[in-house]
Amino acid sequence: MGAAQATARGAGDIAAGYTGPQTAMTYGLLFVALIEIVALGLLVPWPAVHAVLLVLDLYGVLMVLALHAACVQRPHVVRADGSLWIRYGVLFGATVPPGAVMSVRVERRYPEGSLVTVSEDGVLDLIVGGHTTVTVELGRPLEFVRPLGGRARARAVRFHADDPRAVVAALRQSAPP
Repeated sequence: MGAAQATARGAGDIAAGYTGPQTAMTYGLLFVALIEIVALGLLVPWPAVHAVLLVLDLYGVLMVLALHAACVQRPHVVRADGSLWIRYGVLFGATVPPGAVMSVRVERRYPEGSLVTVSEDGVLDLIVGGHTTVTVELGRPLEFVRPLGGRARARAVRFHADDPRAVVAALRQSAPP
């Protein structure tokens, strides 16, 4: 599947952004990285070391911008057929098939863990900005691939959406009778 197909949304699909909580932190990190580039340029007297540090710092800035851009360009999608595509940029993606959603609700939670966390009781948390805002209870286990390639299963999914009420309404509307 090509990059254009991976981000395509069809008629009736609803995109749900999730970058709100991380945007300020991302730009703050970029500002600090740029200050570091200038400071190291003034403090490091050796040209070879300065060149290496400059390349590493610019690469870091580029990676932060690329990750944020990927998150903006790849929102969660509630498809017209009732499926839900949750993602985090190019690092994570899982599709909840149509008819698998038993219940969905707006619920702000502050789980501990990294970006993708699966608890012992089978709850997948896709944490953005330290919290999740939508909880989806599933009728059957969801199998997915973790960011480093490991496989896991979840009976419920919690993720962040900038407008959780719109996501919940769209999932309820597209749910089969």
